[in-house]
Amino acid sequence: MTNILLCGANGHMGQAVTRAVQNFQDVQIAAGYDINTIQKGGFPVYDNFADIKEKIDVLIDFSHPAIFDGIIDYACAHDIPAIICTTGLSADQRSKIEYASRTLPVFFSANMSIGVNLLIDLVCKAAKILEHNFDIEIIEKHHNQKLDAPSGTALAIADAITDAVDFHPEYIYDRHSVRKKRDNREIGIHAVRGGTIVGEHSVLFAGTDEVIEIKHSAASKEVFAVGAVKAALFMKGRKPGLYAMKDLIQEQE
Repeated sequence: MTNILLCGANGHMGQAVTRAVQNFQDVQIAAGYDINTIQKGGFPVYDNFADIKEKIDVLIDFSHPAIFDGIIDYACAHDIPAIICTTGLSADQRSKIEYASRTLPVFFSANMSIGVNLLIDLVCKAAKILEHNFDIEIIEKHHNQKLDAPSGTALAIADAITDAVDFHPEYIYDRHSVRKKRDNREIGIHAVRGGTIVGEHSVLFAGTDEVIEIKHSAASKEVFAVGAVKAALFMKGRKPGLYAMKDLIQEQE
């Protein structure tokens, strides 16, 4: 049995993970961590790490950047593999993930959907084939309650493209203040916020007389929750290091 500590247990994604776990065998949420300690999923929820007494095999974090440092410190202190799903982390917090991975198995992905990570793989292949002849634009859409913009996934797509091509692209987030023609080294990144859009990412390759679009849409938060649970099962017993969704996908191939 894999015992999960679910950080952000009473948030929307925490509740989605709670539901997703019910569809897996040999895994359970042993305890939760949240500033709100109401028990909604049949497991104890703590607001102080020192109070956690349950045996924990892996930690899933769907909380908030403001409490991330305490979560990763707890994982390191107790040698617990960590699945970091929280978005909007600062550069310093990302560096802390890399530092922790020297002694701890850490799984970090900007998006826990297997479909999105497949999109990234396809986009990188397309970018390599089409570079220098096609302009690249990334459009992401999310609900009106999302705090960070552009999304971590949009930036991850742009970073993956940068690694795939033989030039160094410039990320352009806004064009209204500069009146000039588009440079062919640019990657445009655009954020849309509205309604209850769960998550949509499109990558446009615009060439002469043709446009190629690669797109992923999430209909519910469950796709991210399922990915997190699969990552938890994947990470139990792993050696220290920094892991990502591509490692999980490769193992399933």
